[in-house]
Amino acid sequence: MKMTTTVSIHNKMFNINGKPTYAGRTWQGYKVEGLLMNSRMVQGVFDDENQETRQNWRYPDTGVWDPERNTGEFVRAMKSWRDHGLLAFTLNFQGGNPRGYGKNQPWHNSAFKPDGSMKPRYLARMERILDEADRLGMVVILGFFYFGQDWRLRDDEAVRAAARNAAEWLLESGYRNILVEINNECDIRYTRECLKAKNVHRLIEEVKAMRKDGWRFPVSASFAGQKTPTDNVIAASDYILIHGNGPENPDRIEEMVREIRRSPEYQDQPIVFNEDDHFNFNMPRNHLASALANYASWGYFDPGENNYYNGYQSPPVDWSINTERKQRFFNKIKEITGVPTSDL
Repeated sequence: MKMTTTVSIHNKMFNINGKPTYAGRTWQGYKVEGLLMNSRMVQGVFDDENQETRQNWRYPDTGVWDPERNTGEFVRAMKSWRDHGLLAFTLNFQGGNPRGYGKNQPWHNSAFKPDGSMKPRYLARMERILDEADRLGMVVILGFFYFGQDWRLRDDEAVRAAARNAAEWLLESGYRNILVEINNECDIRYTRECLKAKNVHRLIEEVKAMRKDGWRFPVSASFAGQKTPTDNVIAASDYILIHGNGPENPDRIEEMVREIRRSPEYQDQPIVFNEDDHFNFNMPRNHLASALANYASWGYFDPGENNYYNGYQSPPVDWSINTERKQRFFNKIKEITGVPTSDL
């Protein structure tokens, strides 16, 4: 398959196929051109190999969990997201917490075997999503590791092998619509030392060094809610990932962006919130508007009401725009980005 979508970074702006995203667009006086409005959709290739917890994700209409159905419904929903102006979403080879939040994660959701080699069924599901994203002109912020599952890899060397294998598979497949996120929230609860905040810059550099035909992926790693990245990660990253989860506080969103830009290691990289669980889109000050006011991209994280089932985090997921909260978000993105989307 010939790939048609390329993401790149020029002058602090994201470009798709050589053009700034949302070209010429402003909203309420804020520049939108070059930003990457996104949503956390990390369970697109989810499965659970733990038979004791697998039943938790069964579909109400069939009584069984079906990872192929999950990916198929994800792919069919993608065009509706794109039609509202959403240009990017976050996936992860190890998903995220399918309960939304919480420390204990007994389920087994990982595209990697203990030695870092990759599971063909995960790759097949991922390929379906990445192919459709390429066709639609969408960007995937693709995470490799998640703190609830990194211990499934037997040691640090297996983690490094997994990162190399994932990057090599993406390069060999020809995808150029990928922004790599080494791991989600590198500053909390990782078992493997190389994935912790003090060390992850080395893994970022390793993946940045991988190329095919002169091409490499932009690489970063994210931090926990309302925490700014450490200088070692800022220095190594091609773009800066942060999360807005935490107390409702639009001022803190603005302050985080300023803190990053004050870092001695900051080099004008674009700043991207790719997870934020605040939804006061009708208020004059809210997390989304505060990000835009400071020229930072913003990402929606919907764990669902009561943390499961009707958001985008907890299987079985309804990937359509089926709830009032989802509708408010996508309508706001449509307003901000100024669809129709043919010229995005």
